[in-house]
Amino acid sequence: MRRRIVLTTLLAALVAIGLFGIPLAVAVAQYYVTAERAELERAADAYALDVSADILRHRAPDRMPATEDPTFVAVYTPAGAQLAGAGPQTLDNADDAVRTGGVVVADTDDELVVVVPISDDGTVVALVRAATARTEVYQHTLLTWLAMAGLAVVALLSAYAVARRQARRLARPLEQLSATARDLGDGDFTIRAGRAGIPEIDSVGESLDSTAVRLDDLLARERAFSADASHQLRTPLAGLQLQLEAALENPDADLREVILAGIGTTGRLDRTVTDLLALARDTPPVRDAAAVGEELAGLEQEWAPVLAGRGLVLRVEPVVAEARLSGPVLRQIMTVLLDNAVRHGAGTVTITVRDAGGALAVDVGDEGDGVESGTDVFSRRSPGAHGTGIGLALARRLAEAEGGRLRLGRLRPAVFTLLLPLEQ
Repeated sequence: MRRRIVLTTLLAALVAIGLFGIPLAVAVAQYYVTAERAELERAADAYALDVSADILRHRAPDRMPATEDPTFVAVYTPAGAQLAGAGPQTLDNADDAVRTGGVVVADTDDELVVVVPISDDGTVVALVRAATARTEVYQHTLLTWLAMAGLAVVALLSAYAVARRQARRLARPLEQLSATARDLGDGDFTIRAGRAGIPEIDSVGESLDSTAVRLDDLLARERAFSADASHQLRTPLAGLQLQLEAALENPDADLREVILAGIGTTGRLDRTVTDLLALARDTPPVRDAAAVGEELAGLEQEWAPVLAGRGLVLRVEPVVAEARLSGPVLRQIMTVLLDNAVRHGAGTVTITVRDAGGALAVDVGDEGDGVESGTDVFSRRSPGAHGTGIGLALARRLAEAEGGRLRLGRLRPAVFTLLLPLEQ
């Protein structure tokens, strides 16, 4: 690219120099010829004035013209015979000068020639010839052409220097953009394009940066979805597996009830996947509005047997205030909190709904050991003895998407509080 810019600039400069220089060179050559003829005419007029008195008295001029080499001046009769001066013995263009009665240009291959008549009452009585070698004009023209050629070379060198500088200025940011795009294609989404100060190139860089941010966000969402889905689906899938295994081990089991229970579980799994996909894609939540009391009643029926199987008791206090929000979102948040109680809690798991002054507070607490001081339970962590933190982080994101908040209200025993806007 740099070479192409330099060559294009030099070609443009060369064309401009040619379009301007060639006509100027021709004009310079014509100027020197015209100027030399004017000088010859002045020399001939001066000599004619000097010898006119002798010519009118019919005497041969005895004074030579005061001219500088290589200008030659001579005086001739109307018939073309030389009377005095330096020049050919006969004047070939005498008849033309006598006939026109004015200045005659009579150039030859080697000389520039001007013939000026000397008249007496309208009659040409003598002719003055002034001539100079063409080499004199050629020398002046050549020197000027050489100077013009030198200026053209200087102009081309200047254009070359400017073109190289501009080529570097234009090519460097484009090369950086190419490297940035290559790194982006290799999976480095933290790369950012520099700014070149050229609006068009900077616009491309900004678009590339935006693409990197979007791709990074997209991959982060995909990773989050994979982790969230794995966490949220683990318990329902385990429950479904237990139901099916229990049905296989019990020959007298009511298969219809087992199938209906399995269908209900798969329905909840489908809703879970749908909710997680909406969150991962950052799409507006589907406002399948439901009353908090109704949702908690359904959760009590679903989770009471699960907690009972782990030696826990689920108690849902009467709802004293209502708020309406996305039913799937509330189910996901409460599922996370109840699953957390199953894993880390003890005793009775209590769900309490209260008016928190402008908001509806849903408290989920148990009688376990609680949370150690200084632990950030809402941050994602590497898998370990105390879990990954995926579920609580997901629950907080879901709550914030609904305009609410999820916080740890008490450490020991642990109480999580979900704050929701009151129904208007």
